[in-house]
Amino acid sequence: MASRIVSQQQPKGDAVVGGGKPVKKNGAAGEGRNRRALLDIGNVVTLKGVEVKPNRPVTRSFCAQLLANAQAAKANENNKKQACANVPTAAVDGVAAVAKRVAPKPAVQKKVTTKPKPVLKEVIEISDEKDSEDKAVHKKKEADVNSKKKPSRTLTSVLTARSKAACGLTNKPKEIVDIDAGDANNELAAVEYLEDIYKFYKIVENENRPHDYMDSQPEINEKMRAILIDWLVDVHTKFQLSPEALYLTINIVDRFLAVKLVPRRELQLVGISAMLMASKYEEIWPPEVNDFVTLSDYAYTHEQILIMEKTILGKLEWTLTVPTPFVFLVRFIKAASVSSVSSVSGVPSDQEQEQPLESMAHFLSELGMMHYATLKYCPSMVAAAAVFAARCTLNKSPVWNETLKMHTGYSEEQLMDCAKLLTSFHSSIGNGKLKVVYRKYSDPQRGAVAVLPPAKNLLPAVGSV
Repeated sequence: MASRIVSQQQPKGDAVVGGGKPVKKNGAAGEGRNRRALLDIGNVVTLKGVEVKPNRPVTRSFCAQLLANAQAAKANENNKKQACANVPTAAVDGVAAVAKRVAPKPAVQKKVTTKPKPVLKEVIEISDEKDSEDKAVHKKKEADVNSKKKPSRTLTSVLTARSKAACGLTNKPKEIVDIDAGDANNELAAVEYLEDIYKFYKIVENENRPHDYMDSQPEINEKMRAILIDWLVDVHTKFQLSPEALYLTINIVDRFLAVKLVPRRELQLVGISAMLMASKYEEIWPPEVNDFVTLSDYAYTHEQILIMEKTILGKLEWTLTVPTPFVFLVRFIKAASVSSVSSVSGVPSDQEQEQPLESMAHFLSELGMMHYATLKYCPSMVAAAAVFAARCTLNKSPVWNETLKMHTGYSEEQLMDCAKLLTSFHSSIGNGKLKVVYRKYSDPQRGAVAVLPPAKNLLPAVGSV
């Protein structure tokens, strides 16, 4: 078998001279493999004897930046050389060689790629003189505002402060007491909204007020109405319902009688249905229809009560959210209880002294609801007059102050007629036949305020009622 002659391949860059050993074209051994990469071709710029390698087109401003960076690098290198002057030359050369090998190239590129600050400054400052002056004034104002900044506040508190400033309520007289200071940290008290809420109540309290309707009712008179409300107060007490339910019940009865003719035999049915509606609206666990059927001694059936409930809702257009005297009474009692002083002792009242004031105000207010003559006054005035008459009855001093005047919106003169009317009901309740309210507030748990003598300074000008 014939063997094939394999010619030995010559390495690149070698030449054979006269059949001898190959000779390197470029001289030194291994130089062909280790020659430098073509990274510097066309990328080297010499600036005053310093070579730099830019990675972008060289402009005049960029060239100035390159020169500054190169001079800074050269100055750093000179400082290092001076610091190492006492070190042997071989050691310095070795350290320099190691530093040269280790030094990463991207560090140089970072310096090169940084945006020149002088150029940016020149671009920003190109503007008219007027614009520059306006910007300077604006920056100064911002600096002043930032320096005077107060701690961050909630959006609600900011809006409340602005509304108070718009209404002129920020500069209150010193004699007016902040009655909501104790509830500042109570989120359920909604202190930031209270003033706006009661302003709204004052605006809408006359929208759903019952007008004088007794002359238009042929079979019902004031005495029948008083008997009905006296019975409703008794039912309300037996069921242990909230005061809101009682006030709303009487409001529904009066509003319905003002728009609908009701025969005498259905008057109690109106009262039962009204209390059922008010209980559903105000209570968590309202009484059942069968409970009212039993209390009425089966005078009305289950179906009759539900039919009357539907009739009342249709006539009132399902409007049950109305400000009754109770919502005002709660606020005014709070204003009267703060910094209250007894004329006898002359010391601020504590919790035991505040309870008679609250019970007396509710007692006079419920007496007013029971009598038809009180309907000519708006709910806020009835509540304020009840507080005023209660303070007169308990000999509180002063009877009326700036705090009460501000929160109620009424002066002492404006409340005098209504307060005298409520005091007259107090003076005559002991001799009357309708004594449910009297017995209710004769209980020691309510301060037994019904047995206290009425305010003498409000009685002389009272006529027969």
